[in-house]
Amino acid sequence: MTNTPHELAEEFPEHVQKIHDLKLSDAHFMRLAEDYHVLNRSIHRAETGTEPVSQFTEAEMRKTRMALKDEIATILSGK
Repeated sequence: MTNTPHELAEEFPEHVQKIHDLKLSDAHFMRLAEDYHVLNRSIHRAETGTEPVSQFTEAEMRKTRMALKDEIATILSGK
């Protein structure tokens, strides 16, 4: 595990293997997971002050992360 909170494996511990498998077999899921990962790292850098951004930008980034997480959760649940 990393020190960055909200990684997909932490958010969906019961689906770690499915996440791995989907990254290898589903291009759309792979793109979602990569987008989530990149955005999550950017949010973490903003929160820790490594790469400060405005409060508005940080809030928008969090909203986008939540939307990605919701779409990933829908795929993982098979709906």
